[in-house]
Parts: sequence; C-alpha cells; structure tokens
Amino acid sequence: MLKQELNLKLQQKLSPQQIQLMKLVQLPTVAFEQRVKEELEENPALDDQSSEYDDEYGMEHDDWDNDGGEDYGDDQVIDTSDINIDEYLSDDDIPNYKTYSNNYSDDDEDRSVPYAQGVSFIEYLKSQIYTYRLTDQQFTIAEFILGNIDDDGYIRRELKSLVDDLAFTQNIFVSHEEVENILLNYIQKLDPVGVGARNLQECLLIQLENKTQTPAVELAEKLIDESFDAFTKKHYSKLLAKYDVEEEELRDAIYEIERLNPKPGKSFSSSSKIVEQITPDFTINIVDGDLELSLNGRNVPELRVSNTFAEMLDTYKKTEKKSAQQKEAVLFVKQKLDSAKWFIDAIQQRRNTLMYTMEAIMKFQKEYFLTGDETKIKPMILKDISDRIGMDISTVSRVANSKYVATPYGTFLIKDLFSESLTNEDGEEVSTREIKRILQDVIHDEDKRKPLTDEKLTEILKEKGYPIARRTIAKYREQLNIPVARLRKEI
Repeated sequence: MLKQELNLKLQQKLSPQQIQLMKLVQLPTVAFEQRVKEELEENPALDDQSSEYDDEYGMEHDDWDNDGGEDYGDDQVIDTSDINIDEYLSDDDIPNYKTYSNNYSDDDEDRSVPYAQGVSFIEYLKSQIYTYRLTDQQFTIAEFILGNIDDDGYIRRELKSLVDDLAFTQNIFVSHEEVENILLNYIQKLDPVGVGARNLQECLLIQLENKTQTPAVELAEKLIDESFDAFTKKHYSKLLAKYDVEEEELRDAIYEIERLNPKPGKSFSSSSKIVEQITPDFTINIVDGDLELSLNGRNVPELRVSNTFAEMLDTYKKTEKKSAQQKEAVLFVKQKLDSAKWFIDAIQQRRNTLMYTMEAIMKFQKEYFLTGDETKIKPMILKDISDRIGMDISTVSRVANSKYVATPYGTFLIKDLFSESLTNEDGEEVSTREIKRILQDVIHDEDKRKPLTDEKLTEILKEKGYPIARRTIAKYREQLNIPVARLRKEI
C-alpha cells in the first residue's frame, strides 16, 4: 500500500553568494587584488574606472532597434516579462567601497615590491664547474650531481642511487668510485665552501679544511672528525679529558665551529631569490594618543557596472518590436549584470566584515597596541571577538588566520594575538603569550655555564606568580624553539 507522510525538517544551507563572500573574506590583500582582476576579465558587465570596454562581445546595441535579427519562430519565444529594466539603469558609477580611500595620494606609500634578479644556485655552481678540465662524460656526471644538490647545498641521496640513475637516464655506466672522485675533487671545491657535502659533519669538515690552520682550527677539526657525537651533545668534560686541553683552548675551537655555515646553499640562494615582502591587510597608527585603523585596498580597481551593458538594456526597453534574438541577448546581459552587482556588493561586505572584526580586536588589545609591550596582551580567543561583533567564530577565524596587520612595533599575523589564558596567584587571568615572554627572558638571562632545567624554570615562574606545571614549561619551551638545558650549555 502507498502511504503519504508529511515531514517538517529545518536545514541551514549557504547560498552560492554567501560561500563566495566567505572565500573573499579569507583572501589576503594580494590574493584579493588578483581575484578582483580575474573577475574583471571574466565578466564583461564589470568595468574599471581607468579603462573603457568596447562592444567586443558581438552585441552592438545600436542594431537592436532594427528588425534584422534572426527570428527563432513562435515556438521558441523567450519570456522576459519578469525583468525589471529600471533596476539596472543607475547613475551611481562609483562603488562605496572605494570612496573611503580616494583622498590618498600616490606618495603616501611605496606600492612597488622590490625584486632581485640573478642566476639560480645550480646555474652558479655549473658556471664554476666549466672552469675545470674535464672530459665530456665527466662534465655530464658533474652536472648530474649538481642537479641533485638541494637548496641547503647538500646531496641527500646515496651515491649508489646516482650511479644507477646515470645508467638509466643518461646511458652512462660508471663506478661508484668515479662518481665519488668527481664529488670530492671537483664539486666539493666549489663556492660556497661546504657545498656538495652528504651530511653536516662532512660540511663542517670541508669548511674547516679551507680555513687557515691555527691550533684552534686544528682542534676543531679533531672535534668534528673524531668526536662529533660528543660535541653535538655538549659533553665538554669528556672532550677536555680526551684531548688534554684547557677550557680556553676548547672554547676557541668551539668558536671556530660556530662561525661555520651549516647550510652553505642558503648563503647564495637567499640573495638570488625574489625579495619577499609582506603586504599588510591592516594598518594601525597612533594619532594623538588614540588608535587609528585602516584597511589596505588601494590597488583594488574601482569597479562599476559597465555603461555599455546598461545602455543595451535601455535600448531594449525602448524597442517596440523585440525579436527572439534580442530577448535571448537581454537574458545574457541580465545574468552578467546580476553577477557584477553582486560582486561589487560582496567587496563592500568583505570590507565591512574585515573592518568590524579588526576594530574589535584592536579595541580588545588596545593597551598592547598603544605600548607595544607583549606582556600587555590580554587572553583572547575567537569567541571573545565573535561575541563582540555578532558574527560566527568561523568568520573571525577566516579574518585572523591569513591577514597581517602593520603596527608601530612591526608587522605580524593577526592570529598571533590570540592566546589562551592562565590564572596567576592573584587570581587574574593572564595570556599564555605573556608567560612565554617571561620564560624567554629568564632563559636569556641564565648562566650559560649552568643552564636552568625545566624544574628550576618552574620554580622561578612560581616565584614570579605563575604556578605552572613542569610539563607546561617544557611545552612552551618547545613552542619557542628553545632546546633543553644540556644543549644550551656553553663553556
């Protein structure tokens, strides 16, 4: 038997426009500028104030008032009665989201991003290998080895694998010894010194061998070659006994090692890559003792609805006899105009969302932004801001996770301002970031000959009014990339 039932169910679904808006909110400034330019290229109904669109889409509106259009027949009539033409005919050409920044001059900020031009790291190494007298096969092997050097300047692969790859890819059959000979006698002689090493120990030895031989350098070579494990674990008492030297001699040898470059490739590659520059999404300035917030949007084109498309609809409205071709074209125009109007509105909504959210964060952390003292940062979670502005936590997260703010004290990620809270001895809630800062200062001021253990750090912070467990101290120390006490020891 068939049975009819009526079920009521509430569902919350995001419209495509809302999804797109959330994606725009999440984009940082540079990506957002690129997104606007892409939309400008894809949608002919959008126009840039600085450019003029022509009728390149094959819809010359001047021809719409004649009867020369193709007739599709009565059975293919397209209904356009629901289109309100007047909604799309507006004199407002300048979008609201641009009016707030129109008073800026071009000299207020340097908009250009600096670039550095140069050869790549591998090309630099190849230019040196060509100065050697090698056979064609040796050059091929050398170039193949160089192609396996990473950005740090190391060869992370086994030489046996290189021998096999040479046979399979280059049809060159050589022995392990021949490849190692080219590596040791040619590749590892290139600049920067230490390039072509297979591990850190070999990299440091290559650099020490190229230094002027002094007693300190000779002892440093012995430490790296014979006692590398004991040296890395800072077993200084064992090293003093093994080599029968004074503390001053060992200190000089360690100083020579500390001056070496553990990643020789970085010394070249860092100077030849594009200079990275963070483009802040927000700027906070202190004006007459008060905070002033601004949103970076100066490179966003001034979008408006294309006059050409609006005139098409105006012509269509005045045409008495409308052909099927004209009706089909006006549907296309309507679709593009709807998309253009929504996109301009989405930009305005994005700006409002970013400003509301950042303004709430700025007011919440006002004391920090006025002083720059990290100990003034209040405990703050996403819910604190979402409750203040009446928006969802996910929206606040999208703003905080990918946006930078420029302050008088530096430029940093907004999400770095968020932190959990702990209660001190006075019952006050303090930010975990404040505790990390105090922990950093305590470790910085410690006696490096007798570094503080996690237990001792726990006692010191308790004395300062922060009752924290030892495992919490260890967690914060690891988050700050600070090694354990044994590895912080100095002689």
